[in-house]
Amino acid sequence: MPRVKVSVIVPVYNTGKYVDECAPSLLGQSLPADEYEVIYVDDGSTDDTLTRLEKIADAHPNVQVHTRPNSGWPGAPRNLGMRHAQGEYIQFVDHDDTLGPEALERLYEHAKRNGADVVLGKMSSTMVRPRRLFRHTVGACTIENDELMQSMSPHKMFRRAFIEEHGLRFPEGPWILEDLAFVSAAYLKAERIAVLADYPCYYWMKRDDGGNNTQHRFNPRHGFWSNCRTIVRQIKDGTTPSDDVDALQNRLLHRLYHVEILSRTREPEILREDPAEQRERFEAARKLAVEEFPAAVREGLPTVSRLRAELLERGDFDGAVALAERVREVKTRSAVGGLRWEDGRLVADVTLDLLRGDGEPLVLIERDGKRWLDPELLAGVPGTEDGWEVRDPFRLAYAELVVKDRDREDWWYPEGDLEVRLEPCGEGRSRLVASGRLNLDPERLAGGRPLERGVHDVWAYVQLLGVDRMVRLTGDGTPGAPAAGPALTGGRLALPYWTGSGQLALDVDQRQRRLGSDTAAAAAANSERGERSLPLPYVAAARDSGPARLKVTVSALTVDAELVPGEGVPGEGGKTAALRLPARLKLPAGRHPVSLPKTDAPLAYAVVRDGALLRLEGPAHETGTGRRLLDAVADNRQVRRVRRRLGR
Repeated sequence: MPRVKVSVIVPVYNTGKYVDECAPSLLGQSLPADEYEVIYVDDGSTDDTLTRLEKIADAHPNVQVHTRPNSGWPGAPRNLGMRHAQGEYIQFVDHDDTLGPEALERLYEHAKRNGADVVLGKMSSTMVRPRRLFRHTVGACTIENDELMQSMSPHKMFRRAFIEEHGLRFPEGPWILEDLAFVSAAYLKAERIAVLADYPCYYWMKRDDGGNNTQHRFNPRHGFWSNCRTIVRQIKDGTTPSDDVDALQNRLLHRLYHVEILSRTREPEILREDPAEQRERFEAARKLAVEEFPAAVREGLPTVSRLRAELLERGDFDGAVALAERVREVKTRSAVGGLRWEDGRLVADVTLDLLRGDGEPLVLIERDGKRWLDPELLAGVPGTEDGWEVRDPFRLAYAELVVKDRDREDWWYPEGDLEVRLEPCGEGRSRLVASGRLNLDPERLAGGRPLERGVHDVWAYVQLLGVDRMVRLTGDGTPGAPAAGPALTGGRLALPYWTGSGQLALDVDQRQRRLGSDTAAAAAANSERGERSLPLPYVAAARDSGPARLKVTVSALTVDAELVPGEGVPGEGGKTAALRLPARLKLPAGRHPVSLPKTDAPLAYAVVRDGALLRLEGPAHETGTGRRLLDAVADNRQVRRVRRRLGR
């Protein structure tokens, strides 16, 4: 019997229908069923969850179900699952999430190939932003890799012998942040950590009943603040203290400080919650920050975050609210120029910067040999009357472009990076700008594979001066209009366009957009005469991709046609494409309009005689007596021979 490679542990409690939604993704893995096991642990459910689980187990030999009295949190069920696990590796899954079909096989192979103690699989989600951590696949790294702290959920693959060697267990009972406690301990102990970024492994899905949100995380009985203190001390015990802001301990604590502490001082939370409740959270965060976090953690923050920390640690709640109100108004501006196809890639020049609430650029002021934060941003913030110094404008600053598969919630990263630079604005002012090139390759973007059929939206993420924004990449195009010409990529049509909100999007394989509706003018101007194919100079053909098959209507007849790469090079668009129809058409003699689905304007005209396609013509091609005469004798061999000679 094959050894168990992976044990999938799933804690459940009153899960109901979500068990049935998650189960197919666990049971339909590409890894053979006898090489992995699924261990459900029911935490004292009071609904029909246990009945559903037992039904699944009865139908699948590699599924087992265990029960325990309700503990109120996932930690205890996960620990029980680990005691029953036989797999070489353990993968944790929540009962309302799903796995990619090849997730276990790919994660296991990546773990074995690299001898990893922990493997982080690419996460897709309806609930969180993309993580730069999953931009590239990594064979081996350690906790020294800062980006690991972007992913602190337990939905990873752990080597079981590693877990046992270090006695890793989840805190039990109603213990909020139990995932951070377990994962941070594992990171500190692991000798080799791997990242699998070229395949979506884990789908962290939002429930329609809100059952997997964290709206009650500050309930006193869950011990949020004391638990956070425990995790801080665990990190401090496992690292060496230092006054260097870039020392390992300070870099690891930065994540906790920024996410769990400063979130209590920033928008939207401090502006959204009841002021009395938020003051209580603010004071609890201040106490923890002062007592547990070294000064170097605060000093290592970017400009605006460092100001937030200053207001927090001196207990200035009103100042924090005022700053949050000002920062909330900051927007990101994007500029897209020269959008075009080059060698099968959709490319454009992209520039991003920050704007104040009044629409003016957020600037830095040069005074006394130093740089100071835009005074308009600080208006009304107590204690900043003399300004706030920008010690390092590039501290933790970066920007990137990401592409979201709208149907599958997958995030992908185009090639290339955006550069952050200071740009002079005159009169002793400057602004931070991120710029670079969009380089979107539909045939390689999805982890080296072609994008799936569907609409893919282009986004930008910027983090400048401690202000972070996830924004739609927009340009000057008309909403709903094409952004660049169509292209033939990998035998499929790729149609760039501006959405109704003005965002750049790429429709692959005509998921929503259709070729023709946006190219009617170009089609009408196409007067070149082809034989059984017609050049379409407004369609770019990427590289040497094969023909794209598509349905067209010739008069009332639906025909299987092809778009094939041509030889011309229209400007910077790459090779052109040509429309090709079958040689035989069951149509009466005559000139028949050729159109694409959901379009009215003809793309071409098919000239037919005796059921044979004589040629394709552009809509504007003029006909006359001479043309009709040639059509009449088209079947004559001598005429065909003369035509071929003339063509040569």
